[in-house]
Amino acid sequence: MKYIKINENGIHIVFGITDKNQIKLLHFSKAEFDENDICKFGKECKAEDLVRKEQFIDEAFQLVQVNLAGYNRPYEKHGNKHICTAPGYLLTYAGMEDSWNEIGRKITIYQEDKEETHVRVETRMQFYKGTSIVRMVNKVINEGDSTQCLEYLSSFCYTGIEKEGKSNSDAKMRVRIPYNGWQKEMSIKEYKFGDVGLAQTQPGVYQRTSQVLEVSNTGNWSTKKYLPLGYVENTEAHTSLFWQIEHNGSWHYEISDQNTHFYVCVSGPTEVQSHWFKNLAPGESFESVPVAVGVADDSFEKAMSELTKYRRMIRRPNKDDENLPVIFNDYMNCLFGDPTTEKELPLIDKAKEAGCEYFCVDCGWYSAGFWWDGVGEWLPSKERFPGGLKEVMDYIRSKGMVPGVWLELEVMGIKCPKADKVPDDWYFMRHGKKVYDRSRYQLDFRNPEVIAHATEVIDRLVNEYGVGYIKMDYNIEPGIGTELNADSAGDGLLGHNRAYLKWLDGIFVKYPNLVIENCSSGGLRMDYAMLSRYSIQSTSDQEDYIRYATIAANSPMALTPEQAAIWSYPLTEGDKEEVIFNMVNAILLRIHQSGHLVNLSQERFDLVKEAISYYKTIRVDIKNAVPFWPLGLSKYRDPWVSMGLNAGKKDYVAVWRRNSQTAFATIPVEHRKGQDLKVVCGYPKAEPCNYKWNKEAGELTVEFPNPVSARLFCLEEV
Repeated sequence: MKYIKINENGIHIVFGITDKNQIKLLHFSKAEFDENDICKFGKECKAEDLVRKEQFIDEAFQLVQVNLAGYNRPYEKHGNKHICTAPGYLLTYAGMEDSWNEIGRKITIYQEDKEETHVRVETRMQFYKGTSIVRMVNKVINEGDSTQCLEYLSSFCYTGIEKEGKSNSDAKMRVRIPYNGWQKEMSIKEYKFGDVGLAQTQPGVYQRTSQVLEVSNTGNWSTKKYLPLGYVENTEAHTSLFWQIEHNGSWHYEISDQNTHFYVCVSGPTEVQSHWFKNLAPGESFESVPVAVGVADDSFEKAMSELTKYRRMIRRPNKDDENLPVIFNDYMNCLFGDPTTEKELPLIDKAKEAGCEYFCVDCGWYSAGFWWDGVGEWLPSKERFPGGLKEVMDYIRSKGMVPGVWLELEVMGIKCPKADKVPDDWYFMRHGKKVYDRSRYQLDFRNPEVIAHATEVIDRLVNEYGVGYIKMDYNIEPGIGTELNADSAGDGLLGHNRAYLKWLDGIFVKYPNLVIENCSSGGLRMDYAMLSRYSIQSTSDQEDYIRYATIAANSPMALTPEQAAIWSYPLTEGDKEEVIFNMVNAILLRIHQSGHLVNLSQERFDLVKEAISYYKTIRVDIKNAVPFWPLGLSKYRDPWVSMGLNAGKKDYVAVWRRNSQTAFATIPVEHRKGQDLKVVCGYPKAEPCNYKWNKEAGELTVEFPNPVSARLFCLEEV
């Protein structure tokens, strides 16, 4: 076998070219390649098993999994696994290009099947300077004379995720699954392989099962159940493999076994999981969704550090993520969708006094009464704003803030006056009926008339009302997609998803300084297809500020700190510690201020002002910092929570006490062990708090006065 070895940015990749001229992905790891890891046969194996080494390699390690309808899958796959695909196993190696661009190294690998299916496959691998991550995309081209039905295409597939080290997978392999959900975003749980049905139960070459660990999303809410992230760890070899799916619709990844090894396959929509297939006529092609794949030590923190750096590299350059302005939004624990000129003007004054720089009028501005099922025209309500919405927008601007409004532009309410005046091809359709959910129809952005409608709304808000900030919400789930003008419902959904991103790109070309917040009932569409365009992400609709600490602390695993908008909403009736806790939730990320600031006592309002003022002194560090979690990632019932940002010579560490029976906590900061540090409580300055830095142990010991309290510390090298 001929080896092609690549070592780039700490990623060791090895391809093998077999005697049958097939290319195999044999190695993708932080560790160096050991040929002996490829075929490990236990003592239980028989002599006849050992002679199967070449066959074993031929059957597995496919670089790309491609499944077309009507072709046999000859090798062992057991169940619904996306391996041993046809023509995936028929592809032969057709060459490689290795070049450099302004981003980093770029490798393109070509495979083809000239005998049966007559398809060609291109694998593009883009490396990024300064981070151990490569972005993977596969493209299938039909070069034959007949139409081919594509049922599955991997973005990344790697066999042998467990192969380094001597112990079996039960002992050394760990997987972390990041769960998500409305008001319970950003949770994660670690499992051993055996905990998720992947126990090693057979010797050597016979290890195979029908069990598959599947993590999937189907629909437009890309993160309604899971974050599009994966992480596996080898505790013996001290290595990890992680990935991020960059798609705003349906996606899938799976972990299972094939012969002696475990594999991971990552993709966009699939036929089995998401009702997707695509017919490719002669000459047509299809491209997979992008997937970023990285390697690191066996440390989730290091993996997230690499992802944080990478996310900044792929993001659209914008002033918002450079300057990190403070946002005020009138919704949470404030107007709750009932804005009027009378209510807004005092809030605008108070938001300015607090130090806010954006002011966003949230939902309800377009309707006199109940507005949920009537959205779609986006015309200001004269009843709510007798002097016009522009009066309020102008007043915001006169105070030196950027005015903003809430939109839900991908839907049209069933009682919108325009809803029945447009043809059905404006909407998602299934079974001859318009698809709707929660009294809204789903608009189809493949339709040029829908694009024109959406663009007209943006043009009007920007040019007539002076809007510079849009909170783009999305509160429905239209399911598997649309059958109209599509090969499958999933095909229609994918076309819409990609059309929406293309429309967004055009909007930002037209209005490069327009700030758009990504929101989907909080954080239900928190993916880097969207966040490579949008500068900021709503993390949650969580109304309990104490529980919100978990979401805030864990947010940097899903997005960069400067894109993570965290609500801070001091209660009208509360004490000083409640205000401090609320502000600490947001202060290391993006302050998304709300609450009835007008009704706060001066003492409590001053604590809001102090937090925002302090934030403005540290945001220059936040935008370049990487996260760490001294107490591990937070669970919702943890009595103590901590999250830190490493900004070179400084660390910022937030600590929350949540009804803990003890007032003391020890916060390990392991990367500072042995260092002389200046430690101060950055916020609040005047409220009591005892703390001490133990240089030898690398620990910050804190004592908080109240059962529910929080503080923000700065640790700086001296």
